[in-house]
Amino acid sequence: MKLVVQIPALNEAITIQEVIEKIPREIEGVDIVEVVVVDDGSSDKTSELAKAAGAHVVRHENPRGVGAAFRSGIEKSGSLGADIICTIDADMQFNPADIPKLVMPIASGKADFATASRFKDAELIPEMPAAKKWGNDFMARWISAFTKKRYYDVSCGFRAYSRNAYLRLVLTGEFTYTHETFLCLAYARVPMLEVPVKVRGVREHGKSRVANNLFRYGFRTASIILKTYRDYKPLRFFGYIATFLFILALCFLSFLIYWKITTGGLFPHKWAGFVSGFFAGSALVMVTIGIVAEMLDRMRVANDEVLFRIRRLEYMLNEKAEETGSDES
Repeated sequence: MKLVVQIPALNEAITIQEVIEKIPREIEGVDIVEVVVVDDGSSDKTSELAKAAGAHVVRHENPRGVGAAFRSGIEKSGSLGADIICTIDADMQFNPADIPKLVMPIASGKADFATASRFKDAELIPEMPAAKKWGNDFMARWISAFTKKRYYDVSCGFRAYSRNAYLRLVLTGEFTYTHETFLCLAYARVPMLEVPVKVRGVREHGKSRVANNLFRYGFRTASIILKTYRDYKPLRFFGYIATFLFILALCFLSFLIYWKITTGGLFPHKWAGFVSGFFAGSALVMVTIGIVAEMLDRMRVANDEVLFRIRRLEYMLNEKAEETGSDES
């Protein structure tokens, strides 16, 4: 059983070696532990220090975002033959000693995806600005409403994935990956588990590369969540829009009917009838788009399953080729 610990990093020269050195090398159910650092265009010595600490390094020439770094790390970790991938930040907000807490449920077969939860256990809630705490809770409740299951922390980047889980990921977000990943795996019905851990609520060095501007973070994250929900639940997504437009149509039509009853004529509010018709027509268009998108979603689901099986077969063939090569040597 091989575990690959994946660390996205941008200008983390101060802490990157400490994180790598504190990663446990002896974990129950795990035979091999390797480390992959994805340097997302750092201008300091993050890459050099990570290599000196024994990590495999993937480097982006220019910063592309945490989402892009995550995908590059998944690709590299997969090429190393990872049975389990654990992602942890490079700033020491998470304690590397907690890695076994996330890995053991995967290694024992209890789950295919385990995510650290900062808020599930009230006694472990970290000290952080009230705005960030509220934002995390809002995102968790929003995604819980989408998935019909209560989650307490969907924004934490400290997670573990089985091979079955990470091979199913089809991600597009460049800015971040945490929420898109959560929805992708939830809709794929991958067994998921939240593991309460104690983390540092505020960075000791530097600023967060993702949440350094709460308004920007909220807008871009909401955009990723909505796009993912649109792709996985298109009929519901467009159905909600259609319902809103139809309610607007009824409001304007009701006003026009009221005016007709009370005055005996439509003048000067005939415009309300045209506006009502516009919104009603728009609602019908949204329903039609939703139906077509739902049909396309069936094709997407089939394509995702084919992609998963191809990826799994590719890794199996690579492993067999390595074993054959080892036997011959």
